[in-house]
Amino acid sequence: MKKQILSGLVAAAVLGTMALPVSAQNIAIVNGKAVPKERAEVLRQQVERSGRPVTPEVEGQIKEEVIAREIFLQEAQKRGLETSTDYKAQMELARQTILIRELFADFQKNNPVTDAEIQAEYDKFAAANSGKEYKASHILVDKEADAKAIIASIKKGAKFEDIAKKQSKDPGSGAKGGDLDWANPASYVSEFTEALIKLSKGKMTETPVKSQFGWHVIRLDDMRQAQLPKLDEVKPQVAQQLQQQKLAKFQEELRAKAKVE
Repeated sequence: MKKQILSGLVAAAVLGTMALPVSAQNIAIVNGKAVPKERAEVLRQQVERSGRPVTPEVEGQIKEEVIAREIFLQEAQKRGLETSTDYKAQMELARQTILIRELFADFQKNNPVTDAEIQAEYDKFAAANSGKEYKASHILVDKEADAKAIIASIKKGAKFEDIAKKQSKDPGSGAKGGDLDWANPASYVSEFTEALIKLSKGKMTETPVKSQFGWHVIRLDDMRQAQLPKLDEVKPQVAQQLQQQKLAKFQEELRAKAKVE
């Protein structure tokens, strides 16, 4: 008798141990259907990728979301919505989107941006932006006659900044008295650049400068050696830019090789 009871207890313990992993794999049972924990894990990963910490409270919200989705999913299936043309079309689009996203993710994983590539890109940037930076101000108007009148008025004592605020057609700099802040001269249109680099510090153009935007009255406020950010300061941005360039090139190569009839 004692032996039989002992055997029964052992059997119960073994059965309980075997059943535990099955129940542990599910987050809930909804209307008799098991909802696997993997669904919650997928949502958890999405939350983590967004940068949001997964607190116990968020864990609870994820569980409730998974359960709610299962409830709604069962109802949709009960109504036969899985067989609708609209549902099938949307599922196909979703399948394409996910698969293409996985393709690009796989490419980026196998073609990472190297430190050498980042250094080379930074060196190109430094070479293009080295030299002097100019702090300029300008007043932009539509007519040459107006620009000439402004130059004459300033020479008689009118304040450049006041006229810029009242008359300049450039809303960004006009509100700041014509101030364009520090910039590499190559960042301006060629006519503006040519006139600017000929000026001495504190001097204004004697005649209006015409560009595609209108007529400019330009003043050189200051100049200095270019102050470039260090590589460590811009490394993430450079890496992201190079990654985007690589991906764009990959996409172009695939299109070029494809036979489209």
